[in-house]
Amino acid sequence: MAVGGSSIADLPNALSSSEELASRLGDAPPAVFLDYDGTLTPIVDRPEDALISEAMRETVRSLAKRCTVCVVSGRDRQTVQELMGVHDLVVAGSHGFDIWSPDAGTIEHSAASGFEDLLAGVTAELRQALESIDGAAVEPKRASVAAHYRLASEDGRRQVKEVVERLLAEHPEELKMTPGKMVYEIQPKLDWDKGKAVLHLLGVLELDNHQVPIYVGDDITDEHAFEALAGRGIGVIVASPDDPEARTRTTAADFVLDSVEEVERFLNSLAR
Repeated sequence: MAVGGSSIADLPNALSSSEELASRLGDAPPAVFLDYDGTLTPIVDRPEDALISEAMRETVRSLAKRCTVCVVSGRDRQTVQELMGVHDLVVAGSHGFDIWSPDAGTIEHSAASGFEDLLAGVTAELRQALESIDGAAVEPKRASVAAHYRLASEDGRRQVKEVVERLLAEHPEELKMTPGKMVYEIQPKLDWDKGKAVLHLLGVLELDNHQVPIYVGDDITDEHAFEALAGRGIGVIVASPDDPEARTRTTAADFVLDSVEEVERFLNSLAR
């Protein structure tokens, strides 16, 4: 992923390079796409604890009064809405499979259904296989199932990886896996991801010709969106300078922000 991209450590900071970013925007208003975990809220040990701060919530609400704001997350769409406490934004949950707009309701697309029985079976297998591994957790979603291992020991992490690899080997034509931050995301093998979801939203919301899309995210899955917007929008990756693994990653993003706090400052600057 991000073939031919840049090292995160070499990217300009979106705050300190505001003039460069402004020149990329020109006179057009932005359409802002935001990941949730690691972008609007810090990464936490337990997914259910990832609550957005009141300051960030107000920042997002303020920005949404001035331009289009969409949240694009690997979490279930309804879970994102509950965690944010905001129900009037466009949200693409489950890596863009489940898209909802406050004006139009559910936004259909070609990959939106037909895999429910497959995922139900895989989720049951995964739960049975991981129940004896301390620190492992299974998170069912509408269009995927996540195997979390952040709280597992090194041996436990190895066991989780082996279980996931076995499931993929058993369903080679039906399943794919996307690695995240201490999580394996098992999905139907469909040609759909966050990048395709963003491009679909640009068309459905009629943003193609008069707004500049900006995508802000931190995870490997966000690279699909950075790549999709290359040459037509702006990608901003969130990566701490204290995380050497993240900073040496190659990315298709154009700018970097160092933390969730910098994301808040950046979104406030866009709102102004």
